[in-house]
Amino acid sequence: MSPKPSRALDKKTQILRAARSVVMDGGFRELQMNAVAAAAGVAVGTIYRYFPSRAELCAAIVSVTSQREVDVLSGIAVAEGEPSRKVRDAVRTFAARAMRGRRLAYGLIFEPIDPEVESTRLKYRRAIARVFETIIREGIAAGEFRDVDVEVAGAFLVGAFMEGLVGSLAPDTGGIQERADEIADAIADLCLAAVAKSGHPLLHHAPRTESAAQAIPLRP
Repeated sequence: MSPKPSRALDKKTQILRAARSVVMDGGFRELQMNAVAAAAGVAVGTIYRYFPSRAELCAAIVSVTSQREVDVLSGIAVAEGEPSRKVRDAVRTFAARAMRGRRLAYGLIFEPIDPEVESTRLKYRRAIARVFETIIREGIAAGEFRDVDVEVAGAFLVGAFMEGLVGSLAPDTGGIQERADEIADAIADLCLAAVAKSGHPLLHHAPRTESAAQAIPLRP
């Protein structure tokens, strides 16, 4: 890669990191070009060279950060192990990571955002659902899960665990960090119960798992 494109890439990355830090502090409502320029140490005009509008900058943050989450969950889906544990690990990992980066996660999942950015948000929700579809198909084939509509079940699980986090991620909610593991476990158990066959051992005793992916903070 020639020096000029490399410098351009570095500048774009610098701006994205600064924009993410602004969102982490105050949500997307605080994402103003002046604030990003100050955090990145660049002129406002420089930002517009890479992101012609605020909406495009918002979409880039959603895209980069959400892709990281898709990659983490995809890693769990293709790893060795029982499908039931994969569902639990994937849901718990997403929930735990979200609660470690609450303000950013709330912005990515729930905060009202520019209409043109909503399509990017929905794109990654569908991508996450497809990861769960892969695990659910594996679980049905292995006899661990009920014979459900895989696409409906994948979308249902994503909707369920994201909605289950809304109270925990809301900016005005306090004392969540002390209960983060408990909340993540509860959401994971409920999601597993939605697809597992009655009598599955993990439904009666679902020990807290530690996934390597859980150690990765929620950030691009």
